[in-house]
Amino acid sequence: MKKTFGLASAFILAAGLAAGCSSNGTSSEQKENKDTLDIYTTIYPLEDFTKKIGGEYVNVKSVYPPNVEAHTYEPSSKTMAEISDSDAFIYSGVGVEGFADKAVNTLKNSDVKIVKAGEGIDLLSREEEGEHDEHAHEEEHEHGEAEGHDHHDHGDHDPHVWLDPVLSAKMAENIKDELVKLEPEHEKTFTKNYESLKKDLEQLDKDFKQTVDKADKKEILVSHAAYGYWENRYGIKQISVLGLSPTEEPSQKQLENIVKTAKEHKIKYVIFENNVSSKISEIIKKEIGAESLTMKNLESVTKEDIESGKDYTTIMKENLDVLKKALSNK
Repeated sequence: MKKTFGLASAFILAAGLAAGCSSNGTSSEQKENKDTLDIYTTIYPLEDFTKKIGGEYVNVKSVYPPNVEAHTYEPSSKTMAEISDSDAFIYSGVGVEGFADKAVNTLKNSDVKIVKAGEGIDLLSREEEGEHDEHAHEEEHEHGEAEGHDHHDHGDHDPHVWLDPVLSAKMAENIKDELVKLEPEHEKTFTKNYESLKKDLEQLDKDFKQTVDKADKKEILVSHAAYGYWENRYGIKQISVLGLSPTEEPSQKQLENIVKTAKEHKIKYVIFENNVSSKISEIIKKEIGAESLTMKNLESVTKEDIESGKDYTTIMKENLDVLKKALSNK
């Protein structure tokens, strides 16, 4: 079920902010005396990019626990109070964080710098995305409410911009610019670190293009419609079971269309995600006789990935290996 940042949480946070203002010294004075910036982020790429760009001058923590599903997760009031005492809160601002808008409205009363990493990025609309809209969710507005689906509404835009390396570079640039504003004395370091990250993202973009160009087919069957930006940039065709939010489930007619389309394209794999489970996708997998593959949508990362030292780039390369197999006729 969708969770929201409610009034009770807002009142608790407001009380925490008031208490903070009455403590010895103002929060802004305390922040000025610190050696590093305390920064909270949401989805994993923002955490990874901020750490890489900020280096030794930042202390970064994500509000999301490992392997969480970002669309419906809500931080505790304690976490929100901690964010209000930090130097910056970086979120995507593109609609994936269900709690963010109300939380940001409350945080405006504190000294924390609020950063929209997705600022300036043109989001894809459902109409601009391909195969999955036509076959899997063309009746979404007709059936969603009637069938009692409780989902986080993204409106008409796809929020999964971080899966596109080029758009990720834009988000990284926005983060760099804000870090420079917070600590202009470290501009050279932040810029140098950003340029290094940008090169990695540019190489990743080239790798994706080469892989898709050489692929046997362009169609993939995915459990969750998170890959519209790959459609737009690289020319794949995603056939999705669930919608832009994993809680957007298809009607019976849509299910029939998904199975029909998958058989037409001789789909051999269903791509699941590490933090999203779907019984409907399992049913479709059995119906078409497909095998399972697992992609990481990078909303959050697993404990194992954290312990093994993986980052955005290495996980995206793993995703590329999965994509390569899904696009193969073998």
